[in-house]
Amino acid sequence: MRVEPYNVGSVVHIIKRGARGMKIVRDESDRWRFMRNLFILNDHYQPSERHFVHRSDLWKPFKVFERPKEWPERRPLVAILAWTLIPNHFHLLVQEIEKGGITKFMQRLCGSMSLAFNEKYGEQGSIFQGAYKSRTVNTDKYIQYVHAYIVIKNTFENYPGRLKKAIKEFDKAWVWVEKKYPFSSFLTSAKKVVSPIIDMRAFKDIGLADVDFKHFAKEMLSIHTETHDDLHNLHLE
Repeated sequence: MRVEPYNVGSVVHIIKRGARGMKIVRDESDRWRFMRNLFILNDHYQPSERHFVHRSDLWKPFKVFERPKEWPERRPLVAILAWTLIPNHFHLLVQEIEKGGITKFMQRLCGSMSLAFNEKYGEQGSIFQGAYKSRTVNTDKYIQYVHAYIVIKNTFENYPGRLKKAIKEFDKAWVWVEKKYPFSSFLTSAKKVVSPIIDMRAFKDIGLADVDFKHFAKEMLSIHTETHDDLHNLHLE
């Protein structure tokens, strides 16, 4: 386990893996539910899990950000800056906006995923491998690299032919992610598309909206390919 200490204002890279390398999502509805949970569980107010969060009819894309009007005003626990879902793990880039917010959000997110997964597939126990791993990102350039690593390196892993082919076909893979893989914050990162999941104010304040994201992504992949060091252990092994 690797969970580094952080304070309010800290920007943190988080990774959470499936137990024994198992898949944490198996189909499209699981993926849409994960996206929904990033939005609906990042809130001080929480409904009964079984009453609302795990209803299968709410896992569908057209309802992914639906929030009942009778709920109180949304107050996020963390500022989500970037995310990517892979079949057996996920990455987040978040900012601590109140003491203990990241811990509370991760408990809700991972607990919710395990409960829904077990109900759907008849399994038991946590679907995850221990506690989440995290690292504080403490320089502007490092934030840019981590941002690109989370959103591009990990989505490129899903490209037909996997990462090596995606790097060789960078422009083609870039379009593929935009058109074919909605389960990341790519559109916000690459095109500044507003997302209910992403805290757009924090995204801009930290400077993620002011850089050439495609340039950083190419540079990050070049370093990753040449050094094989995952940019100073961005992989959080």
